[in-house]
Amino acid sequence: MVVDLGRYGIWRHASALTPELAVDVEKLGYGAIWIGGSPPGDLRLAEDLLEATDRIAVATGIINIWSVPAAEAAASYRRVGQEYPGRFLLGIGIGHPESSGEKYRRPYETTVAYLDELDANGVPVEGRVLAALGPRMLRLAAARTAGAHPYLTTPRHTREAREILGTGKLLAPEQKVVLSSDPDRARSIARPAVENPYLHLVNYRRNLLRLGFSEADLDAASDAVIDALVAHGEPATVAARINEHLGAGADHVCAQVLVEAGADPLPAYRELAKALGLG
Repeated sequence: MVVDLGRYGIWRHASALTPELAVDVEKLGYGAIWIGGSPPGDLRLAEDLLEATDRIAVATGIINIWSVPAAEAAASYRRVGQEYPGRFLLGIGIGHPESSGEKYRRPYETTVAYLDELDANGVPVEGRVLAALGPRMLRLAAARTAGAHPYLTTPRHTREAREILGTGKLLAPEQKVVLSSDPDRARSIARPAVENPYLHLVNYRRNLLRLGFSEADLDAASDAVIDALVAHGEPATVAARINEHLGAGADHVCAQVLVEAGADPLPAYRELAKALGLG
């Protein structure tokens, strides 16, 4: 069964997601919640979020191939999918070598083998998406899954990803946002979330270099990099930036709201929902 994500969703680390937040986000009109941070393979958090809500979809962004065996992911998918049909999407990905150590070998072939196991264990193509940045993984996403869930990208990448995926495949990028009209304040919130660890990880660096940034830009976490990767400004400005992804070929964009340490993200999600015309 195809999962309807709507045009806009939220991306939030598993450790910061609660059923109470899910209820509030659903009321605001968002179509999906993406569970970030390589959640456990038992998918109990997904069940908790789905149980607390009525219609919103839940997706993993992402289950890490190295830490969750395909058989476990498939069993959890079947359980959640049967209980909440049409509302759960399994996002999987290979992660990055820095977190996987010596076992990170032949990532493409490992991903193919993982997809083969998901096939054998009853996870349908339309029930799964692949974290994909480069052309080869994007082509694999198009061939073997419902589509792609790129992370830490730009509308330019979205346009190029759509060309590779072709029509009829889901393209659901993540977009970091800070609601602040003060550029210096916005960058002070955004920079730590981008620089550490992402600008030091080889797969993200490779993708950003491919998009035209320099090694010096990445090493310095320059304003140009931060401004390209994190939409900031008034709610209308941020909403316009999110909509650039849709104009570039995305079907759905999940917003990761960044706030100061300890701050409640819900007010920002509320302001953004209004600017996006949700509700």
